[in-house]
Amino acid sequence: MRLSFLFVVGAAFLLAAVLSLVAASYAVTAVEQNSEIGVRRALDSSGFHWAEVEGDGLRVILTGTAPDEAARFSAISEAGGVVDAARVIDGLDVTPSADLAPPRFSAEILRNDSGISIIGLVPSSTDRDTLLFRLQEIADDTRVTDLLETADYPAPDGWDDALSYAAISLRRLPRSKVSVAAGYVKITAISNSANEKKQLETELTRAAPPGLRLALEIAAPRPVITPFTLRFLIDEDGARFDACSAETEDSRAIILDAAWRAGLAGPADCTIGMGVPSPHWSAAAQLGISTLARLGGGSITFSNADVTLVAAQGTDPALFDRAVGELETDLPPVFSLHAVLPQPKEDGTSGPPEFSATRSPEGLVQLRGRLSDEHLRSMVDSFARARFGSDQVYTATRLVPDLPADWPVRVLAGLEALALLNNGALTVLPDRVELRGTSSNEDANAEIARLLSDKLGEAEDYTLDITYRPPPEPQDKAPDPEICEAQIMDHQKVSKITFEPGSATIAADSLDTMDKIADVLRECGDLRLEIQGHTDSQGREEMNMQLSQSRAQSVLNELRARRVPTSSFVAKGYGESRPISPNDAEEGREDNRRIEFRLIRPAPGTTERETTLEAVEQDLGDATDASQTDPEADSTDETPAEPAAGETE
Repeated sequence: MRLSFLFVVGAAFLLAAVLSLVAASYAVTAVEQNSEIGVRRALDSSGFHWAEVEGDGLRVILTGTAPDEAARFSAISEAGGVVDAARVIDGLDVTPSADLAPPRFSAEILRNDSGISIIGLVPSSTDRDTLLFRLQEIADDTRVTDLLETADYPAPDGWDDALSYAAISLRRLPRSKVSVAAGYVKITAISNSANEKKQLETELTRAAPPGLRLALEIAAPRPVITPFTLRFLIDEDGARFDACSAETEDSRAIILDAAWRAGLAGPADCTIGMGVPSPHWSAAAQLGISTLARLGGGSITFSNADVTLVAAQGTDPALFDRAVGELETDLPPVFSLHAVLPQPKEDGTSGPPEFSATRSPEGLVQLRGRLSDEHLRSMVDSFARARFGSDQVYTATRLVPDLPADWPVRVLAGLEALALLNNGALTVLPDRVELRGTSSNEDANAEIARLLSDKLGEAEDYTLDITYRPPPEPQDKAPDPEICEAQIMDHQKVSKITFEPGSATIAADSLDTMDKIADVLRECGDLRLEIQGHTDSQGREEMNMQLSQSRAQSVLNELRARRVPTSSFVAKGYGESRPISPNDAEEGREDNRRIEFRLIRPAPGTTERETTLEAVEQDLGDATDASQTDPEADSTDETPAEPAAGETE
């Protein structure tokens, strides 16, 4: 009986346990299904259709591939809003990102009086130490600021050539910005004059390696004129300017109009520059020139705000007084007038004191005439030897007392002016200084007038007779590139370059033509030249393109073998794309099979504008925007030369 009771109790407990397990199993299944369904619906409603949901007891496992990391995080957050976030198991993958594109490498180099700074992103393969060493050599005693960053990517094509060319060009550009990118250099700089601007553009263009796109923006700012000088004369030879300065185009027009009304014949010009002492400069000059014309002769000199009017010998005193009085009243307040009416010359037996100096075309200088004392003679001799060379000066002066007090100033100022001439003669008299001679500087007259006005003062008179003679052409000057191009074309008209049939081997009968072309190129010096290969239309276009490139390269190799400098040459094949005759006849196809030599010309520059160093340095701050502008590539003159005969495809 007792055993049966225990069995019943045990069976009851066992049954209860089985029922509990069954109930728990149903409960877990219900929770698992409800969680999976709830999460699935939430993900679908949020657009995460790529995510798969799998219930595992109380856990919710997310699988699938998310398009990016943000989408993966959003899907997990969405599931955590339906069930406890601790129950969400992250089994999601993320789509691998595409390979990162290499960065755009560029550098900006700024050079001014404070030194050189370089900023930008360069490949890690760039020899940074060598680059900074070269920049420090250019900067000399000033500082080089290195703000470069590097990236571990291969250097793009043309990067090393562009960076090397930028460092080379910087030597000639003390105030400049150079922007560098792969295969492209942009130079923004200031030159001291229009002539220097033209010379820089020529030198920089010729030094550029083949294939480099080059953009030049070189400005020639207005010069600073000190003192601001104008000198107008009327004598027996007519009316003329010794010096003329103006601050604007309008001011120059007003001054020249007054000069033409006063009797100036022929063309004339005024130097436009900065440093004008008054905004009424042109009005004052107009008044002065008109007054001189009214007097009938003499000279009027403006040196900054000092005005000196010297009438001609024999001018009517009443007319002089009336004209000078009106001019003094009408001049703007800044200007100060000093007027001189020369007294009639008196007869004398001894003659006026005189000092003279002559400079021969060979550079020999002779000093003669009167000086006041030994100290002045020693000073004049030392000054002349310092200016003209110790071995070039011969002194034969004599000492005479009672010379004018300003005699030393006149003599030394005259010698300084004589040093600006190639050859000439100086005469110093009590009432004036006379200088005549020749110069290879077109502005010598104006420079000497400014010098004498500054040194002698407002009360002094001087006479200039300076003749301009262009400097002789250097004997070793290379002919113009256009002439070289024409000479090569002439040789090809006689016998053009031909090749073995179907190959890039130059025919034996064309080697003499190659010799003649090599002689021309050696005489021409540095040229940027494109050697072009052309074919007719027979055969496949791709094969013709390859053949033309091979033939152009073969010509380049032949020139190298003849010791022609070819660092600025490039060989390029154009295939059948540029015919000069129809291809439907053998004669036309013969014309189209040819080699041409064409100059590579730079892109046209921008319109010149007035520029100061401060303005350019402000522009240089926009380095990044400027470097990202896609410039025009160097243009090549593609006008075909007249074909020569003899080439066989």
